[in-house]
Amino acid sequence: MRTATATAAAVTTTLLGAGAAAVAAGRYAADAALRPHPGRPLPGGPRLSVHSAAAGRVALTRSLASLMPGTYGLTAPGVHAVVGPVLPDAAHGPDTVVRRLLAVTHGTLDPGTRVTLTPQVHAGNPRTALGLDHADVDVPGELGALPAWFLPGARDTWVITVHGLGAGREHPMVVMPFLHRQRLPVLDLAYRGDLGAPSSPDGLGHLGESEWRDLDAAIRYALRYGARRVVLHGWSTGATMALHAAERSALADRISGLVLDSPVLDWHTTLRRLAAARRTPAAVLPLAVRAAEGRAGLRADRRPPGADPGALRVPVLVFHGPDDTLAPWEPSRRLAAARPDLVTLHTVRGAGHGAMWNADPGRYEEALRRFLVPLM
Repeated sequence: MRTATATAAAVTTTLLGAGAAAVAAGRYAADAALRPHPGRPLPGGPRLSVHSAAAGRVALTRSLASLMPGTYGLTAPGVHAVVGPVLPDAAHGPDTVVRRLLAVTHGTLDPGTRVTLTPQVHAGNPRTALGLDHADVDVPGELGALPAWFLPGARDTWVITVHGLGAGREHPMVVMPFLHRQRLPVLDLAYRGDLGAPSSPDGLGHLGESEWRDLDAAIRYALRYGARRVVLHGWSTGATMALHAAERSALADRISGLVLDSPVLDWHTTLRRLAAARRTPAAVLPLAVRAAEGRAGLRADRRPPGADPGALRVPVLVFHGPDDTLAPWEPSRRLAAARPDLVTLHTVRGAGHGAMWNADPGRYEEALRRFLVPLM
């Protein structure tokens, strides 16, 4: 009897130890998925090697990423460049792709340099990158001052831009020249966890669940300094923040429209893919997702943004497509199907997460123009 009892106790101790280890692994993976890395590209994207660069052309390792249509940034430590479309008629080897090299902002693209293709095309600020005058302003937020760029315009409808996962406030610069031509003032926000902004109390991102309050602070700032109404233009979790603001803000009646690019509407899938991309072992992925949801405040009893299409009160333009491997586009399709009176889905094929503009800037800006004209 004593032997059986001892054996049972040993088995119980082993199981408890394994469970504790699994929980610890789950919490570690949750931190990996949620901890902000401002300006660092999202995990999981392929690294490409530079084979050669000269005379407005760059040869890169052939892959699905390097073959994507459109305009992108190329980044590496100390290096930033901008590449345009693939040049199919350029001489290249069987393992390379030649793209138009539009600019090398800093550093050099030496052969062998390992680079990442990113939707963040511009580096610097609106003046240095685009030649657009702007003011550096501080938006008072609940955790402290939030740095932002303000680009003046003649209209009294402001566009507030807010980036998403794996990006900073440089990412929205891709649409600033277009918005400037429409004479729309732009407020480009850095929020909690960004460089120069306060950190969240727990040091983690919450996929918009807490960050939307910084966007709410930006709406208050815009209204205080001359805006009559605002359009919220968000990418990824920035799009999630925009939906939260439209649903929860006391100033929701001053929001005239939402532009949602690659919105994160299914946090469970996004967290799972983030954790997997950061090489979380498959055995602890379910624990990692559960731990991440708990730490981010994404409880099972909380409905994700957009889950109630009947709550929408303003026009919504959604840019999304089936090739987004981080934020599935099915929820965007369902949202558009449920509210065809308010929601327009602009399907973008062949584009990765947050890269809907990059895949086809001309079509993106024309869809945006048609959406914004009635709201100006």
